[in-house]
Amino acid sequence: MTEELRTAALVSKAWPYEEARKLLKRWPEGKPGGEAIIFETGYGPSGLPHIGTFNEVLRTTMVRNAFAALSDQPTRLIAFSDDMDGLRKVPDNVPNGDMLRAHLGKPLSRIPDPFGTHESFAAHNNARLCAFLDRYGFDYEFASSTEYYASGRFDDALKGVLRHYDAIMAVMLPTLGGERRATYSPVLPVSPTSGIVLQVPVEVVDAEAGIIAFEDEGQRIEQSILGGKAKLQWKPDWGMRWAALGVDYEMHGKDLIDSSALGGRICQILGGRKPETLVYELFLDEKGEKISKSKGNGLSLDDWLTYGPEESVAFYAYREPKKAKQLHMGVIPRAVDEYWQFRGNYAGQAVKERLGNPVHHIHNGVLPPGEMPVTFGLLLNLVGVMGEASKEQVWGYLSNYVADASAERYPELDRLIGYALAYHRDFVAPTLQRRAPEGVEVAALQRLDAELAALPADASAEDIQNIVYEIGKTGAFAELRDWFRALYETLLGSSQGPRMGSFIRLYGVPNSRRLIAEALTR
Repeated sequence: MTEELRTAALVSKAWPYEEARKLLKRWPEGKPGGEAIIFETGYGPSGLPHIGTFNEVLRTTMVRNAFAALSDQPTRLIAFSDDMDGLRKVPDNVPNGDMLRAHLGKPLSRIPDPFGTHESFAAHNNARLCAFLDRYGFDYEFASSTEYYASGRFDDALKGVLRHYDAIMAVMLPTLGGERRATYSPVLPVSPTSGIVLQVPVEVVDAEAGIIAFEDEGQRIEQSILGGKAKLQWKPDWGMRWAALGVDYEMHGKDLIDSSALGGRICQILGGRKPETLVYELFLDEKGEKISKSKGNGLSLDDWLTYGPEESVAFYAYREPKKAKQLHMGVIPRAVDEYWQFRGNYAGQAVKERLGNPVHHIHNGVLPPGEMPVTFGLLLNLVGVMGEASKEQVWGYLSNYVADASAERYPELDRLIGYALAYHRDFVAPTLQRRAPEGVEVAALQRLDAELAALPADASAEDIQNIVYEIGKTGAFAELRDWFRALYETLLGSSQGPRMGSFIRLYGVPNSRRLIAEALTR
């Protein structure tokens, strides 16, 4: 770590550094005994990992990396799976629903795997989580709620819950409705007969021994809460976990502000210290509504990665985490192009500017080699006029625009062509509708065709753009943008488009003149 980088990081306004400075202020001399600063993310394994899981781990990793630039203190990132939660409902996207329905209420780690590949439903989803995180190279430690409860790692904290039972109840009860308040307990015993996680009132019998009493199927049961025989309600569990693990940082969504505050109070009751946090805004769909897994109105990570590279979704996740953002297919092309714009700027920036560049945080300051001579938007427009096309055909056109155009010279561009072909096929092609030119547009297109015909073969994109601009400025259009819109709608079939000089150079003058001829005869 260079002194210049550390000095710049101490004052950088990039949000990962602002978050990291909270931890520096929390432990200016380091944690006692040189213990690691603990970052945590949580995962509910009743469903498969999704884009929210990715975003939370990614953003937390960015803060962790930023802290490493500020301090030499060791750090750990714990990815905690709440796999001892009781199964409340059968997910729609898993097989063998009837089998799962017979196990409703039981801990996820004690329910058979409906996929038939692992020892339990939780084990299957936990394996998916780890494979998911490993795919993107995250540095983390996996932690299982079931293992922590059953192995005794939470025993001291659980005894603390019983010792401070009344204080915790005093925190929780005012947040509940009357009916819920009458039966609420922060401790959920596992039934010795049915194996279900019970939501019943409990009585503390012996806090130091961890013994409670409760009623199960009409019988009074005295049972230990240690060794996996009970778990906590999720809000008390959150606070207990913070205290037991010494968690220093965990971000969460805006929808969990109140729950986090309750967890923080319970953490303090148990002798812990509430972690630092970032409250991030939630993703919205294209209608501005909150994304819900049950509604299926969101965009999955697999969906994104079908049409855009991993770094583009990381770029989208990085930008303005405290601002609500729409998450739908339409945001992918812009995210791809903005990522490459920032990446292209990075090499020429001073250290201070680099620390504010999103790609610095996406790649932790070590950018991969490669350049992008063509925008994703331009590729989409090219593919749009080509119709059904192969990678090889697209590369043929790129030779008009890019020197030494080949997949070997530009592997990142080759990958982007694949995404452009898929995106156009599934989302652009069904919407394209080229209209006939009207009024002054006819003469303007005829003039453009004549000007293009007179160009030398080596005319640059800028030369062509100047011609396009001059026609719009000297023609009979009320505004210049009316001319550009006419070009997009008549030649490309879309209301928006690229710099036409770049597009015509890429597609080739003869091919572009053919587009104009088709438009004039439409």
